Amino acid sequence: MPLTDETAQDPQPSSPPPPPPAAGGVDGAARMPRWLPRAMVLALTLVACFQLGSWAFHQLLSLLINILIAFFLALAVEPAVSRMASHGVRRGLATFLVFFAVLIASVGFVVLLGSMLAGQIIEIVEDFPKYLDSLINWTNQNFRTELSRVAVQDSLLHSDWLQRYVQNSASGVLDISTTVLGGLFRLLTIFLFSFYFAADGPRLRRTVCSVLPPAKQAEVLRAWEIAVDKTGGYIYSRGLMALISGVAHYILLEILGIPYAPVLAVWVGLVSQFLPTIGTYLAGALPFLIAFTVAPWYALWVLGFVVIYQQFENYVLQPKLTARTVDIHPAVAFGSVVAGTALLGAVGALIAIPAVATLQAFLGAYVKRYDVTDDPRVHGHRRRGAGRTLARMRRALRRGPLRRGGPRVPPPRADSGA
Repeated sequence: MPLTDETAQDPQPSSPPPPPPAAGGVDGAARMPRWLPRAMVLALTLVACFQLGSWAFHQLLSLLINILIAFFLALAVEPAVSRMASHGVRRGLATFLVFFAVLIASVGFVVLLGSMLAGQIIEIVEDFPKYLDSLINWTNQNFRTELSRVAVQDSLLHSDWLQRYVQNSASGVLDISTTVLGGLFRLLTIFLFSFYFAADGPRLRRTVCSVLPPAKQAEVLRAWEIAVDKTGGYIYSRGLMALISGVAHYILLEILGIPYAPVLAVWVGLVSQFLPTIGTYLAGALPFLIAFTVAPWYALWVLGFVVIYQQFENYVLQPKLTARTVDIHPAVAFGSVVAGTALLGAVGALIAIPAVATLQAFLGAYVKRYDVTDDPRVHGHRRRGAGRTLARMRRALRRGPLRRGGPRVPPPRADSGA
């Protein structure tokens, strides 16, 4: 039977009707969750608070460092203030007397050193033509040149780099004055904060403990006492090293006949110990300059002695004294200074050792320790049977691998002639 057009075509399957549109004419799958706007607002708020906190922290970083220095300075003078207060002196008056004594000693030393330095600079300027003539004569004799002092002075006075240096120096006077005033203001800020910390020490401790439970109060007070002991020990060790350094350099300067030897020795001792990182170079520069006014070879002797003594102090004297007074390992002391310098520069190097010593002593109470077994290996000795075991292993290796299924061949003897 022939198929018609209707039966020849394959009917297409009918698709289901589309779902009715949601309310409002919007698909339900594309609707925004209700929590998303609030999450976006919260995320933006957190980012804004973080940026604001980061900006405030960087703006107040200098003040925070000054407060940290003042706190450690207050810990350093705490034993002297507490001793005077225990004898009936008011704590505020005791703190004032201690800081006044430190201020008088510092100002007297600076004035004495400044007058000595000014006199030596005037002497160097007056003797500069003589030094220049001796240098020109030495150059003409060794290099066969025909230099003269007048020609050298004219070339220096009419050189472009000297004129640019004078102009830059004149324009930098204001910057130097601003730096000096900023340093004095920072020093005043540190002294004020340290005075308040030392004078109101008991009140500050009560304020901190008032927001803590009784168990935590005992821990905070114990940590405070440890910090006072360790900081005082660190200052004591620095003072002792300054005394040893001053005596050693005084002997050298007296042997060479350098003028103002006592003042220079005190300068080297104090600056090299209480100005970390750059104190060593500043301490050695002034004796080198003064020795150069006496004789250039004396300056070389001073430079060599400063370099050798600094190596002795850094690797022998300082680790031993620090380990005795602050009670930390020399390697830990050296590592703490390196870490403090990397974090806070010179300030970090100055306060790193007492901070690490305080943390080590405070955490030592919470570390459980056990008795060490009586084993020779603890003391660096080998066990008695270790040598015999090692000899057996060596003989077995010399025999070589055994053949499977065959007899073992003994090693040849030394007297068999093999």
